[in-house]
Amino acid sequence: MVWIVLGVVLAVAEIFTTTLFLIMFGLGAFAAAGAAALGAPVAVQALVFAVVSALSLVVARPVIRRHRRSALESGEQPFGVEAIEGSSALVLERVDADHGLVKIDGELWTARPYDTMQTFEAGQRVRVIKVRGATALVWQDDVSSAGELPEARG
Repeated sequence: MVWIVLGVVLAVAEIFTTTLFLIMFGLGAFAAAGAAALGAPVAVQALVFAVVSALSLVVARPVIRRHRRSALESGEQPFGVEAIEGSSALVLERVDADHGLVKIDGELWTARPYDTMQTFEAGQRVRVIKVRGATALVWQDDVSSAGELPEARG
């Protein structure tokens, strides 16, 4: 029973980390639970846990990571968060290190500046650099005008 609980806890923790590390130990815990169900002593259960976890890390994890390439790397059409990264956004509410709101392809997103020292005012166009959770990290959209002095624009 302890091995099953440990396996479930590790599998749930993997959902939050997405590193493909904890799930391998979860597989080891489920294998040890199988050994326990067959009546193996605790020492054998621990050995099964260690061996299956180690083999999973050494053999399965690199294969899974190789096949988990992003859509951009594989030439496929990006979707979800990958489709948002790199797109242009309109600032609706001031974006600073503490809060902000942008509109990306008709959807409202919370936003923070990619560089925490920057701020963007409502009406500015920004570029989505990265998405963390439900927050878009944004950067100045028009790089050429970022370094211009206001007097030079007129």
